[in-house]
Amino acid sequence: MAWITHGLAWMRMISDMSAQEYADRYLVETVARFLRRKSISKDFMKTIITLLLGLGVSLFAEATKPNIVVIISDDQAWTDYGFMGHPTIKTPHLDKLARRSLLFERGYVAAPLCRPSLASMATGLYPFQHGVAGNDVDGRNNRAALDMPVREAFHKHPSFIKALTSNGYLAHQSGKWWEGSWKDGGFTHGMTHGIPKRGGRHGDAGLKIGRAGMKPVTDFIDLAVAEKKPFLIWYAPFLPHTPHNPPRRLLDNYTSDGRARDIARYYAMCEWFDETCGVLIDYLDKKEITDNTMVLYICDNGWAAASTNVGDPNQKLWRGYAQRSKGSPYEKGVRTPVMVSWPGHVKPGRVGEFAHAIDLFPTIAAGTGVDAPAELAGINLMDADARKGRKKVFGVTHSIHNMTVGDPDDTQQYLWCVERDWKLIVRYNGKDTTQYRNVHIWDKAPVRLFNLKDDPHEKNDLAGRHPETVERLKKEIEAWH
Repeated sequence: MAWITHGLAWMRMISDMSAQEYADRYLVETVARFLRRKSISKDFMKTIITLLLGLGVSLFAEATKPNIVVIISDDQAWTDYGFMGHPTIKTPHLDKLARRSLLFERGYVAAPLCRPSLASMATGLYPFQHGVAGNDVDGRNNRAALDMPVREAFHKHPSFIKALTSNGYLAHQSGKWWEGSWKDGGFTHGMTHGIPKRGGRHGDAGLKIGRAGMKPVTDFIDLAVAEKKPFLIWYAPFLPHTPHNPPRRLLDNYTSDGRARDIARYYAMCEWFDETCGVLIDYLDKKEITDNTMVLYICDNGWAAASTNVGDPNQKLWRGYAQRSKGSPYEKGVRTPVMVSWPGHVKPGRVGEFAHAIDLFPTIAAGTGVDAPAELAGINLMDADARKGRKKVFGVTHSIHNMTVGDPDDTQQYLWCVERDWKLIVRYNGKDTTQYRNVHIWDKAPVRLFNLKDDPHEKNDLAGRHPETVERLKKEIEAWH
């Protein structure tokens, strides 16, 4: 009977490691007493022990599922980090994360606008698939009522949030969240109430995170650790997004003669955002859970200050920010660094392979063992073969503040493809009914072609010199959508 004793002792060890309480111990001891009866056959005893050991392994696996932390910047150009080589902006905490991450310098979002971009991250779908093509249905007109069918359709799709919580995860939402309340999104905890009469639209109370401290997030971590539950954190602060009102101590570091005020404020906001990321990352260290936590970083879309584009005659059409940045298919609108950090599981290093916002769901699913829909186009970013096999990425740009419910293509402005060094942008002229049409209206060329290796800031349109490349990539785009 020694093998029974050893087996039960091993099972108890697994049970302790998986934080099982006295009820589980009582069950083990009861079964042990049952098995000691002489009338029980040896084969039956082996069957019971095997089942119980399997239960112990299952419980141990549950306890060691990695925590997931998703950090999403809001309105930040792909160049504007220390680890991406910016000569002025200081981002020491994200630089540290980059050093311990698999860092994709060539990451892209599905759309250059926060709401459709975030929706694609959560679902792994493109905007024309999940139906969230813009920020509003008809600008400021009757927002809440017109938005209901958009949200209802969106919530019919699987998301990595719902996949995790249905598999025992606690999940906390903070920051940007457009699709109703945190409960609507499948989170177990959160900040956004989503009630229009109380100002709910794109984050409401959740937008305080970072700007007013990190306590809701750190309190949630404390709760999850105390309950010994794996957890998800959706940290999508309203940073460095406008209003650009950084602390004076940071603004002073970037204020100098010859630097425009809007640039200085934006730079300071980038550092402020970095500080909040440091609080979160350091808290994981403090709780000694870093090694069992996968951290993913991405930005929802790019941004550039209007004063950086004063030489562009089309800038007079739009004062809010630089043309060819937020809301556009150009690199300062759609490109972002992407990071995946998971000590002991993901080897740190910089890679030139593509990453995409639609990869978050497959990557999280692979790391946690939950199921992602088989039809998703994204890849598991931890899979080197999948990364090497990807030769191109795609994206779409719709009108910013108007949507046609049930027909996303009706407001389509651009489709684009990046293949190795080449990028093709194809212009459409979908319905664009608000003042935000001035972000696109100047762009009359039916196609634009850029060599990103030689021209990363897209200054030289080569469409006329390489018609064969234009046609080839245009066919790729048409096959995609």
